Formats: sequence, structure tokens, C-alpha cells
Amino acid sequence: MDQGNTVLISLLGGAALLLYGVRLVGEGLQRAAGGHLRPILQRLSGNRLTALFVGAGVTAVLQSSSATTVMLVGFASAGLLSLRQTIGVILGADIGTTLTVQLLAFDLLGISPLIVFVGWLLFAATKGALSYAGRAILGFGFLFLGIRIISEGTAPLKQSRLFAEVIAALVGQEVVLIVVAAVLTALVASSAAVIGIAISLAAGGIMPLAGAIPIILGANIGTAASALVASVGANVEARRVAVAHATFKVLGAVLFLPFLEPFGRVVAGTAPDIARQIANAHTIFNVVLSALFLPLAGVAADTITRLVPETRRDERGAIYLNPLTLDTPAVALGQALREALRMGDLVVLSLKQTLRVFERDDEPMLKAIHARDDDIDRLEEDIKAFLTKLRAQSLSEEQAERETALLFVVVDLEAIGDVIDKQLVELAEKKIGGHHRFSEKGLAEIADLHAKVVENLELALGALTATDASIAEKVLRHKSVISELERRYRSSHMQRLREGLRESIDTSSIHLDVLLALRQVNSFATAIAYAVLGKHLPADLVGTEHAAD
Repeated sequence: MDQGNTVLISLLGGAALLLYGVRLVGEGLQRAAGGHLRPILQRLSGNRLTALFVGAGVTAVLQSSSATTVMLVGFASAGLLSLRQTIGVILGADIGTTLTVQLLAFDLLGISPLIVFVGWLLFAATKGALSYAGRAILGFGFLFLGIRIISEGTAPLKQSRLFAEVIAALVGQEVVLIVVAAVLTALVASSAAVIGIAISLAAGGIMPLAGAIPIILGANIGTAASALVASVGANVEARRVAVAHATFKVLGAVLFLPFLEPFGRVVAGTAPDIARQIANAHTIFNVVLSALFLPLAGVAADTITRLVPETRRDERGAIYLNPLTLDTPAVALGQALREALRMGDLVVLSLKQTLRVFERDDEPMLKAIHARDDDIDRLEEDIKAFLTKLRAQSLSEEQAERETALLFVVVDLEAIGDVIDKQLVELAEKKIGGHHRFSEKGLAEIADLHAKVVENLELALGALTATDASIAEKVLRHKSVISELERRYRSSHMQRLREGLRESIDTSSIHLDVLLALRQVNSFATAIAYAVLGKHLPADLVGTEHAAD
């Protein structure tokens, strides 16, 4: 094999190990800590410094600014965070992600096989958080191993006069290096991998610091691509978060570009070896960016709000689900939950309006309820498809449990929608078409049962929102109370029939079927509470389960 092929194979193989190592580190740390970090991001206040430190801390754990910013895009898409709240986190995330490159600058190439072994041993021999930590250590081992392969494989290039001339020419073309690095980083979705390659070449004496610094600037620009892609199709607040991240990076590179030579001299004085100098350049760039833009966070938020205006969107079907976030399960689950709650809001609205239809024979409202059922059905299809794709990802036990619970919830909500559309709506049409009237007492009983069922369904959705077991248990306790109430009102109606009350005789079948339909709705609301508790009740059993109450 000639020297050129050896160099090419080393570059490709080392780059592949770097990329795979970055992926393993991100997946391992996200599974180990991502579920605990998500609530921290959601509870952010308006304090800029707090947001900066939270962003740096979360990203230092996740080892991916892309993961943090994609998570922020997801929260903004779900209406959980505003642009102003996320700016500090974005800037902090860019500082936190420099930790990976700082670790890569340590001279651990000689023990990289040992790091791989330790990581594999933990990953294979343990479970839970320790196993995920092992996966992250394995990833770091691959990172160092990749750098070692590139450094050793490209060593012959130091003797190549032609390659030296090419590098010298590129070093003088800073804009070209920035663009190439930005494109490459966008393609591989990892600034650490691209800067790792620069460290490998520099450690091998092939690339000078002057050539590595533009690559750092380009890699920082390219890392914003993940958030931009994740914001496609999302709401305006999510798009603004992604644009803010990209804007800070591009403006930072533009501001640094005229001062690359003095910046290089400053960086050269921070450490004796070039690998650490490159890592320090990456850190200093992001710290300076934060220092420049954090005081201007309010101005930046206002400017980006004007640059990315609100646009009209089709609200039919899912509006919060973004397939590009599926590789970040914490974000994807948050989006699915938000969409399920929106579906729940539609179901509750339809259920509430059915009573008005029975009370006032409101035909326009009847048609609105019927039309809304199509929206509910479409939401169920969208959410189920999204969650099914998410299941193909590597989920932690907690995430897998949440994914399963949400699947059951959307099926139960769709079942309630069907009870409303195919039973209550049809019964209302029958009542209106026959010009029937409930007796005063009979209508009062229906209204009372209806109110209690609506309350229990809203409690079930509240338990889902807060993941609150105590609220879910309250829903279960209400189930038997409501079932007993339905039986009592059924007996009361039968008594009026025996007394020969004309209105009760005319509406008997409608009246009894309305009571039964409301009881079925309550059974499905109970199934949602079971899902919150992790005791999933199959939807095909819910319809028959109520008969045993």
C-alpha cells in the first residue's frame, strides 16, 4: 500500500472514530443525566448570569452544545421557554462545550486503548447510570484513539513539500478555512470532532496554530446548524432561538477575523504545546462572545424578534413535533407531551360543549364538535407515529416508560373523542331530530354527572402534566364514585318511567345512553391516570372494564 493510501485511510478511520466517539459521549451522558437536566432548563428565570451558568453546566455534562440548543428549540417550540430566557443559556452552552476540546488536548493518546477498555467494561458489566457513564468513557476513548490514528497516520505528510505548500497557502486564506470548517461541522454535527482533527494535525506538526484558529471559528459557526435544522417547521419562538444561536456565532467570527494574528499571539502564550493552545483558543473565543453579547441579551432578543416575525400557520395536526429532535429523547418526549396535552384540551372542549347541545339543541355547536373530532384523530395519528419512531432510539428505562405512557394516553384521548362523536353527538342529533325534551330533573342529573366526568378528565390531564401520582390516585378514587352516581341516576330515571312521566318516556333510550357514554368517558379518563402511574390499561379493555364497576 502506497503512502498516499495509508494517509487517506488514517484520516478516514480516525475521523470516523472521532465522530463515533462524540456520539457515544453525547448519548451516554444524556442518558445518564439528561432526564435530570431537562427540568433545570425548563425552570429558568430571567436572570442572565444564572442562565449563562446553567447553559455552561448543562452542556459540560451533555458534552454537546448542539444537544443543549436543540433542547432549547424544543422547549421554545412547546411554549415552555421564551427567546429572552434562552439567550444566556445559548451563550453558556457554547462555553460548556469547550470542555470536550480541553479534554482532547491532554496527552492521553498512549493510554487511549485503556480508556476504551474501561469504558467498555462499565458499559457491558453494569446497568443504569453507571452503564451510560461507561458508554461516555468508551466514547472518550474512541476520541483519543481517533486523534492518535490521525496523528500517526498523517506523520509522513510532514516530509511532503507539496503538502507543506498547500497548508501554507490555506493558512493565508482564513475565510476559506472558516467556510470549509463550518460546512464540515454542519455535516457531521460536531464541532468537537472537527477541532479534534485540527488538534491531530497540529500535534503531528502538520498544521500551525495560525491555520487551526480559522478552523475553530468555522467549527463554531457550523455547530449552529443543528439548531437551525431542528427549528424547521417549528413555531416562531423556536426559530428565533435557532437564529439567535447562529447569529452570535457568525457575528463572533466576523469580529475576530480582523484580529486573528494578535489573537494567535495571545493564545500562543497560554500554553507550551499546540494542542492546548488550540483548546484554549476555542474556550477564549466563546468566553469573549459571552462577555460581549450577554449584556446585550435584551437588545438581541428584540432585534431577532423583528428579524424573524410571526407567520400564520396551519394549526391542524401536530404543531410541536419535530422529527429532527428524535435523537434527543428528552426534547422529543417534551414535544410529544405538549402535543398530547393540546389534544387533551380539544377533547375536554368537545366534552364540555356536548352539555350545551343537550340543553339548548345548539346545532352549530354540534357541527363544530363533529368537525373537531377529525382534528383529534389526526393528532392521535401524528403523535403515535412520532412516538413509534422515538422508540427506535436508544432510550433510558425512564424515557421508555414515558414513551409507553404517552402512547396509551393519546389512544385513550382518541377513544374519548370517539365516544363524544359517535355516541354523544349522535344522541344529541336524535334528540334534536325528534324534538324531544329531557325532564327537568333528568337534565339536572345529566348535567351533574357530566360536570363530575369533566372534572375527573381534567384531573387526569393535570396528573399527566405534572407527572403527579397523588392527582392520578385521586382520579382513580373518583371513578367508583362516578360509577355509583351513574347507577343512581339510572335508577332515578327508571323510577320516573314507572311514574309515567311523559318526557322521561319519550327520551328514555337517549337518556340512558347519555349516562352510559359519560361513564365510558370516565373509564378512559381513569386509564389516563393509570398510564401516569405506570399501570397501563390497554384501550381495548377499557370499554368493557367499566361494566364491572
